Amino acid sequence: MVKLDHTDVQILELLKKDARLSIRELGRKVHLSAPSVTDRVRKLEDEGIISGYTIQINRKALGFTIDCWIEITLRNGEIHRFNAFISNCPNVVHCYCVAGRACYMMLLTAPSLSDIEKLINEMAPFANTVTSIIFSEVPSSDTLIRHSPRIEN
Repeated sequence: MVKLDHTDVQILELLKKDARLSIRELGRKVHLSAPSVTDRVRKLEDEGIISGYTIQINRKALGFTIDCWIEITLRNGEIHRFNAFISNCPNVVHCYCVAGRACYMMLLTAPSLSDIEKLINEMAPFANTVTSIIFSEVPSSDTLIRHSPRIEN
């Protein structure tokens, strides 16, 4: 396991904010040459710390104005039916198998409450659900990178 130094942390934080930064721009911001930054980024990729580069899509701008968490508890071991249902449901943002009172937690986005109700009704034959509508997001500290056990002290 490779330890990360302060410069690695800076590179990760800069790429997290803007994954489109060029190597040259990254180098300028962390005061290193482009080849040095390239080596560091490659090391972070090889270690699996950087697992990909992506974009964030504004669901609300696409018309999906309501987000909710749905706790799902399957009936009668209907895991295959549930998996088939979820794999064909385009509004599912994330679905996690969890420990606790529910079997799954699903983040769903929808254009209306009636769309959420429709999906819940389609699951009713094989699952019990508890739905929580999301009103707003509470800002978090976003300091996960700086608290990694892989950072050198």
